[in-house]
Amino acid sequence: MATDYFGVLGLARDASDADIKRAYRRLARDLHPDVNPDPEAKERFQEVTRAYEALTDPEKRRIVDLGGDPFDTGNGAGGGFGGAGFGGLGDIMDAFFGGATTRGPRSRTRAGRDALIPIELDLDEAVFGTVKELTVDTAVLCDQCAGAGTAPGTHVSTCSTCSGRGEVQSVQRSFLGQVVSSRTCPTCSGTGQVIPQPCPKCSGDGRVRSRRTISVKVPAGVEDGMRIRLSGQGEVGPGGGPAGDLYVEIHERPHDVFTRDGEDLHCRVTLPMTSAALGTTLNLTTLDGEEELDVAAGTQSGSRITLRAHGVPRLRGTGRGDLVVHVDVVTPTRLDAEQEKLMRELAALRGEDQPQSNRDAQGGLFSRVRDAFHGR
Repeated sequence: MATDYFGVLGLARDASDADIKRAYRRLARDLHPDVNPDPEAKERFQEVTRAYEALTDPEKRRIVDLGGDPFDTGNGAGGGFGGAGFGGLGDIMDAFFGGATTRGPRSRTRAGRDALIPIELDLDEAVFGTVKELTVDTAVLCDQCAGAGTAPGTHVSTCSTCSGRGEVQSVQRSFLGQVVSSRTCPTCSGTGQVIPQPCPKCSGDGRVRSRRTISVKVPAGVEDGMRIRLSGQGEVGPGGGPAGDLYVEIHERPHDVFTRDGEDLHCRVTLPMTSAALGTTLNLTTLDGEEELDVAAGTQSGSRITLRAHGVPRLRGTGRGDLVVHVDVVTPTRLDAEQEKLMRELAALRGEDQPQSNRDAQGGLFSRVRDAFHGR
């Protein structure tokens, strides 16, 4: 049978915390071993001390109120003077003015989640940077209750089911003793508070869904797949908690002319055989505007011409990458009579009009295979 700890202190069950402290202080002055060496007084002091701890510790008090004994051996709690944890006058003063701490209810206010929104950029926007106006649909602070979740003029109240503790306990008896179990309060969901009159706009959540427009500054040099973090622009948390972050994910559209390789840009130009042989100057359209591209005489198909600092700005550094121009030389497939005549004259002047021997042809084939293998 559970001990009547209120009776041990000579109190009624509706005694307040102040009444419990006064009763214990009065009894401790007379019964403490330092002032009363009587063995019976020592035993009585142990009982009084244990009763005081059972009624002032919130966890143990809940067990008492449920009809259990917090010092029952089935609960794994030690009884007696040693189990109560008091050994001298200093401990008595701690008992008068201190108190055990409990886990307590969880807060109604929690941090919000992060949000992610993708945007598409043209190549020139990624290269030079831009400012984008984005429409974002997220949870924002309720402007009617300012996150409190209560109707105007009302307030939250303590949950009557758990008395503000956020959890409820039950005591069951078994052949091993008393078993105390705790679970989250089903009425307040563990917060210890209830909202008698919820805000009509947010239904007590403290936040509402809203569509808003924000400006995002995209720095020069961003690359496909990168994310820009906007601190505090994500979801507002339940109960008006702090907002998470908004991440803007970059998706770069393919360009008709240029391809990108990190900080370098690449493009291709096609030259007739005569221009490649004689050399020429091209007007090349780049992301920076028109540029003159000098093609040296004798340029071969597959050659590369580099325009320095015409690529992508370095996102975490200075300067820019390069623009690499790949040259394709086109051999004519059809010649009129005059063109064919001129080509034959050119071949004769260069000594290329004589038929090659089998051995020369094979040697030329082997040379071409060798050069291709070595990347020449």
